[in-house]
This record gives sequence, structure tokens and C-alpha cells, in this order.
Amino acid sequence: ALQTGEITVKYGRFKGKHTTLWDLINSEYLSEDKRQELFKLFRLRKITVEQLTVTILEIIKAKEIKQQEELYLEGLRGKVSVLTLAELGIVDEKTYNDLIDGKTTSTNVMNMESVRNYLRGTNCVAGVILQPSNQKLSIYEAQRSGILTPGTALCLLEAQAATGFIVDPLRNKKFTVAQALKENMVGPQMYEKLLSAERAVTGYRDPYTGHTISLFQALEKDLIVRQHGIRLLEAQIATGGIIDPIMCIHLPVEVAYKKGYFDAELNQILSDPTDDTKGFFDPKTHENLTYSEMLSRCKDPKTGLLLLPLNTEASHELHTDEQIEFALKNKIITLNVGTFTGKDVSVWEVLLSAYISEQKREQLIQQYRTKTLTIEEIIEIITAIVTEVSSKEKKFKGLRKQVSASELYESKIISKELFSQIIQGEITPDKVTKMESVQKFLGATNCIAGVRVESTKKVMSIYEAKSKGLLTPGTSLILLEAQAATGFVIDPVNNKKLSVEEAVAQGVVGQEWKKKLLSAERAVTGYKDPYTGDTISLFQALTKDLIVKDHGIRLLEAQIATGGIIDPVHSHRVPVQVAYQRGYFDEEMNEILSDADDDTKGFFDPNTKENLTYLQLIERYLIVKDHGIRLLEAQIATGGIIDPVYS
Repeated sequence: ALQTGEITVKYGRFKGKHTTLWDLINSEYLSEDKRQELFKLFRLRKITVEQLTVTILEIIKAKEIKQQEELYLEGLRGKVSVLTLAELGIVDEKTYNDLIDGKTTSTNVMNMESVRNYLRGTNCVAGVILQPSNQKLSIYEAQRSGILTPGTALCLLEAQAATGFIVDPLRNKKFTVAQALKENMVGPQMYEKLLSAERAVTGYRDPYTGHTISLFQALEKDLIVRQHGIRLLEAQIATGGIIDPIMCIHLPVEVAYKKGYFDAELNQILSDPTDDTKGFFDPKTHENLTYSEMLSRCKDPKTGLLLLPLNTEASHELHTDEQIEFALKNKIITLNVGTFTGKDVSVWEVLLSAYISEQKREQLIQQYRTKTLTIEEIIEIITAIVTEVSSKEKKFKGLRKQVSASELYESKIISKELFSQIIQGEITPDKVTKMESVQKFLGATNCIAGVRVESTKKVMSIYEAKSKGLLTPGTSLILLEAQAATGFVIDPVNNKKLSVEEAVAQGVVGQEWKKKLLSAERAVTGYKDPYTGDTISLFQALTKDLIVKDHGIRLLEAQIATGGIIDPVHSHRVPVQVAYQRGYFDEEMNEILSDADDDTKGFFDPNTKENLTYLQLIERYLIVKDHGIRLLEAQIATGGIIDPVYS
């Protein structure tokens, strides 16, 4: 009965062949116990031929899948299953099937160039070769011998670490950074920097989620200096492809796109190299190069390793203009003062900043050129200058606290030239504050401050207008929340700007609304993130569902309509592009607010009974008193005023 009829199997050694159920049940896929169990069930007619066929095919499938999963090839930091490589398109279907069917071996597959390049990468710059002697040296040995400058050597070693391993070109061996230190392949002074570069292989830790992320993702989240990150990323691409830190293998570009490890914008930057992306220096020709260009100049000796050819004499010609710029660009320091707070920056960036005068900059560079000063001594000098200037930095009055000149510069509210004039004492803070381009970000507001009765021309606060029945409670509350969320509660009679606490104390608003207005005021002072404890903006609170969406959109629209989104950390408004960068706004929300419909028209015109955006309401009522405040013209409507909140 079991030898009658043919069965087609999709897995294992029977794959694609026509065989019988008898052959399958007697194959190596079934243990003797399982075989006898199935025979018994069939004899007792407790299982049909069809059921027996299904059962055996499932056993074969399960064993084959398990076997496939247990087939691994060696990656940069461990083994990767062949099944995963097939899914990524690194191992093609034919090779995969041949491996599963036993027609080829793991070693053969591993040695295929198309596979090996992704698993282990192609060759990096392994060392130098001196001409005319053809003497080979490791990068670190070349530095210790004075053939390479410390900056050039560090860049080449970082590229090694970021593409897989530190290389010993004499013994043709590869080491992790920790192993390389023990083997004296790198020095202790560069160990931490190389460990950081090695994270381009093993992954960076996202401080917000705790997840392991790639080099590109770390670059996007500003966890590494952009210029430094681009240099390492370009080295990865030049040596096999972008590295997946989870599997520790190079990826095809299209797979890297899908995983979010690369994007078209950065691909375009790296495809059209400029001096900013040429992060490697050729000490022989004094040129800045991409890593790919550097590799093309290397020799491939018998070991198969790429070595940078150098003339012994030329290698000692240090401190040319190109080398000065390259060395200073690649020396990263942490200052944590002024505009550099919380950033790692290059010495070159600091020298070109507003803190260093042009005369001082030229003097320091000339002293470095003539070897009168070392980079370390330059760092001491510029650190002292920046620290001293920052300690005397001018302050400006923000919405709730003082704002530094460096913060205005970082927020793109003032230019580098104006910032330089401020910190050098060439212009006073008072004069800067009066500039319209600055004033609108520091605290100026165009909110609806109060009400003017059309018949009598009497001016009153929003709350007083509510108390006299000119505005409904709902309309009044929404207008007062807009005031609180855009800076201050306004007393239009006495021309005062007040915090909610002050407004309640002075009777400008009633005690019954204090809680609601304090909540709206957090759009200025900031919300507390319950997960991190950090101060976050109105938009961030909205995206984290800490406030009701309609309410949050109304307050956000009021901020934009009255001068710009408020940064609660630094207590001032910011330009739109800065709001994007700081996560205080995004394209989707901009689209929602730009296409106003009933859902975004959160304000009510009591005169026309229309729902409007705050901007529409402001534009409609352009009545301004001498001291420059906007007032809502109140007309007494027959039949009473409609309350949009309480209907």
C-alpha cells in the first residue's frame, strides 16, 4: 500500500523527485520509534494513507528547516545563518539549494567572492610600504617612526576598526581593538577613540531606547560628530558595504536602505565627494582623499593586503597647509561651554568660530606650522579663550528666564557676525534686543489681548468681558489659554504681561480657571516627560499623548500665529527649521496646520459665529491701541452669544 503512488517532496534530498511513501517512511528523516509508531497506527487503520503522507512530509519539512537554520557562515563578529544570508540576497537561490542538498560545502560558499565580501569585507588600508626599500610597517609603527603624523595614523586606524579589525600587515593577522592593544598594534593614547570607531561594527547604544543602532542611525541622532561619522561610513562602503551591527556583516546597499542604515541623501553626498567628505590624507601627495581614492593608491603585496606607498624622505615633511587643516579637523575635543555645550567638535571648528579673532587664529596656525606650538598646546589656549569669553557672555531676557548670546546663535536667531560683535563687546545687548529680527523670538507676542466694546470704545480684559456677558465662558477660556500658551496672560487696561500665577493674584483672571491656564502655560514653560523626566515642548507632549490632540493643536497653532514655536528649555521662540531640528515640529503637523479645516479651526468669532484658526482671528481684528496690543471688537448680538464649547 505504501509503495503505490508517487509523492513529490519540496525539501531535502527528495526535493523535486518522485518517490513513494514507503521510501519516505524508511528514510533517515524518521527515527525507528517513530517509524514503528506510524506502522502500528496504519495497521490498526487509525490513520489513512493521506494522513500518513501529511504527517511524514511535515516531519521532513521541520527537520530540513532546522538543519537549514543550523548552517552558519563566519561573519565579522560571529556566525550568520545561511538562511538569513539567502533572505538578504547575499547567497543566491541556486547556491543555497546546492548547500542544503549537499552538492556544495559551507567552505566553498564562504570562499565565493560575492559572499566573502559581505561576510568579511574587502581589504582596508592595512599599513604602509616604504619606497624604495619595500619595507612594510603597520600604521601604528609608521606613526611611532615619525613617518605618519598622529592625526593621519589615527584616521587610518579608525577606518580599520570601523570596517572590521585592526590589521597587522607583517603577520597578516586581524584583531579587535582590545586585542590590538594587547598586541601593541595600537597605543593606549588612541585606545578609547578606536573603541568608539569599532562601534561602527558592533553597534552604538541608543540612549533613548537602549537599542543597538548602526553607524548611520547614530549619525542621524547626533551621537557622533557628523564629519567623523561620514568618514567611517564612507570607509565601510568602500570595503564591502554598510555594516549591520546586529549580524555584523556588510549589507547590499538596497538592503541597507530598507533597514534604515543608509538613505538616498547621504548616498548623494558620498557619491559627489567634496573637501568636506574627503576625510583621509595622503602624506605623499598632500591631498585630501575619500577612502575609496586612498585604496586605489595602495599596493597589493604577496599577502593580498593593501599598503600605502610612501617615500621615506617625503614622509617627514610635516605641517604643510593641507596637513595643518587635516590635523586640526581630525582632532576632536569636548569644551562644554558656550555654543559648544554638549558637543564634540574639532579644533578646526573652534578656531573658525566667533570666539577666536581672525588675528589670533592666524597666529596660532602659524605657530603650529613652524612647530612652535603642538596641537595639545593650541587646545589649551583656545579652551582658555572660549571659557573666558563664555564666562562673560551677554544675556537677554527671554519668556521666563535669561537667554545667552550663544543660544541665540545656536538657534539661528542671530548671525555668526552679530554673535561675534556681541561677545567681543562691539554691540550692546540692549541694541540687539530692540532689533525686530531678535525681539520677535525673545518675547514679542501678537495674541488677542482683550476686548474693545464697539459702541463705547471701552477696553477690558478677556476675563472681564466674560464677567460682563460679552463673551461666553467657553470662548473666553480658549482665548485666555491662547494667551498663556504664547507667553503671558495680558492685562490690556494696564498694558501688563503676567504669568498665570500673577494674573490670578492681580484679578486679571479668576481663581476657577487657574488650573486650566497653568496647564496651557506649560506650552511655554515645558511639559515633564513621565518616562525620562526631561522638559519637553508642546509638540512633543502632543506626540506622546500627554495632552488631548485637539487642545494641543489649538495651542500649537496659536504659537505659530503669534511669532513661532516656543522652546521651553531655552525660553524663547525658534525659527521653523530649528523647531524641526529640535523635534518641536514636523512636516506632518505643518501640513495639518497649513490645510485648515474644521478640525483645526479651534477658535470662535462671537460676532460672526464662525470657527476660525487663531491666525484668521488675529488677521480679522486688527484694532491696536497705542501701546501695540490686539483687541477683539465686541458687538452685542441679538438673541445672545453662542458658546462653542458648551453649546
